[in-house]
Amino acid sequence: MVVPQNPPSGRALARDVALYSAARLALVTVTALILLLAGVPLLVSALLAVVLALPLSMVVLGSLRARVNAGLAVVAGRRKAERDRLRQQLHGDQRG
Repeated sequence: MVVPQNPPSGRALARDVALYSAARLALVTVTALILLLAGVPLLVSALLAVVLALPLSMVVLGSLRARVNAGLAVVAGRRKAERDRLRQQLHGDQRG
């Protein structure tokens, strides 16, 4: 797994999440259209497209997924640090 040097945060993270979601939706749509053109019924092609898009997105969208994961890890780390700081203040520990 490739982790970017500067993980995104704030607006960049929101942009990456939106882009990743749109790319996954586009991948499902394209897969369903290909299956429809191959003569597979609509409902079956839609269900197959959802199932097939998961492994495809892991391969095709790997770098974007790594950016989103790195950004989410940064946000989670900040939230944990803030939560720990608040807990220390609530317990009267003034070290942090």
